[in-house]
Amino acid sequence: MPYESERRAAIQAVFKGCRLCEAVRSHLLSNETIGKEDGSPVTVADFGVQAVVSRHLAASFPNVPLVGEEDAGLLRQGENALLKEVVVDHVKRITPDQRDHDILEAIDRGSGEGGPKGRFWTLDPIDGTKGFLRGGQYAVALALVEEGEVILGVLGCPNLPLDVRETDGRRGCLFVAVRGEGATMRGLSDTVEQRIEVTKIAQPSEARLCESFESSHSCL
Repeated sequence: MPYESERRAAIQAVFKGCRLCEAVRSHLLSNETIGKEDGSPVTVADFGVQAVVSRHLAASFPNVPLVGEEDAGLLRQGENALLKEVVVDHVKRITPDQRDHDILEAIDRGSGEGGPKGRFWTLDPIDGTKGFLRGGQYAVALALVEEGEVILGVLGCPNLPLDVRETDGRRGCLFVAVRGEGATMRGLSDTVEQRIEVTKIAQPSEARLCESFESSHSCL
């Protein structure tokens, strides 16, 4: 299968990111959140996910840059020493035997430029930070881009029900897609994937429509 090694590495990286998110959510404290200059919330999970995903991808593909959302500049500021300590602690629970400096460097590795040429990973550590903070829906989103085209995508959704009709059932989904190979899903704790595809319908009235969990993002 094309991109098999990239696919495997991306799945493992996102899985680690989801594990960190679950751990942070269960211990989230008010002093683990700070504000960016643009006012959006930043959490321990944003920094921690970028650290573990960056380190895992660098081990497998050291020459492929990463375009992330965070840098460790805030964590290096003296007034954020407690936040740095919490981030480092959570990362070491997922990937032990790292020095504090290595963790900050892994976060900073997400400073790739991207663009229409070449090959790079791109990561949104927490897609839906507000949903994450209030115990709602969010995702760890990772993609591989080549010459301006998305070739591979992995989406980890730790709080999404495996069956949307059973909101009290098992939660945690992982979605994987490779260009030309279709898409699959599985439970985060499972190893067996099932193929997913758009349902063929004869009438538009039979279609199921989706909208964002954030009402402000919806035009419906």
